[in-house]
Amino acid sequence: MKPNPEANSNRRALVLFSGGQDSTACLAWALERYAEVETVGFDYGQRHRIELACRQTVRREIAAQFPAWAAKLGEDHLLDLRLLGQISDTALTESRAIEMQANGLPNTFVPGRNLLFLGFAATLAYRRGASVLVGGMCETDYSGYPDCRDNTLKAMQVALSLGLDTAMTIETPLMFITKAETWSLSEQLGGPALNELIIEHTHTCYLGDRGLRHAWGYGCGSCPACELRRKGHDEYLAAKATCA
Repeated sequence: MKPNPEANSNRRALVLFSGGQDSTACLAWALERYAEVETVGFDYGQRHRIELACRQTVRREIAAQFPAWAAKLGEDHLLDLRLLGQISDTALTESRAIEMQANGLPNTFVPGRNLLFLGFAATLAYRRGASVLVGGMCETDYSGYPDCRDNTLKAMQVALSLGLDTAMTIETPLMFITKAETWSLSEQLGGPALNELIIEHTHTCYLGDRGLRHAWGYGCGSCPACELRRKGHDEYLAAKATCA
């Protein structure tokens, strides 16, 4: 995943940035590659709204701890998509138990979420002169969401490029790697300092719980997002110990 300076030196990127582990790793990945990187977040009435506050803390910490990245970190944008929450019936937009549904998907799946996010992000990128969208979608360690699949993202890239009549690239650096490998990627990009920043300042827990700090970060420890993050962190540490 080494950057190609000649290919990316003049390109601007827009990172879909939630304030979680995955999007923070993607932000670091983009800052290593592109001339300027802006971020966009979405308020869709999510139950774990605390992530919206974490976004700004993560951006400030990255700028403070990584001066080379700070020089390329551009504006942040927060889009109001609360209509999505109003038409959704999910455990991410309502106070209800997280469980599996008859269709095999967890009820944390918000139908159309990533499709809407990418559409609005592409519109913003077009206006801001960016030609790359970067997202943390992944189909390796994930909850089975169909709008996280590589084929979905490839189809969206074609549709957006045609609809805007300009090339719009969707980059998904985490698509085929595990959560353990995501921890390794962020360490490769920013060393132990970036992983410590992720542990201390990012938010992933679906329930919005920041009352207890675990070795892998804050969260309830039992929702699917926390379980994936904990498992990945455990595997990452085990792999490091084996290589030591």
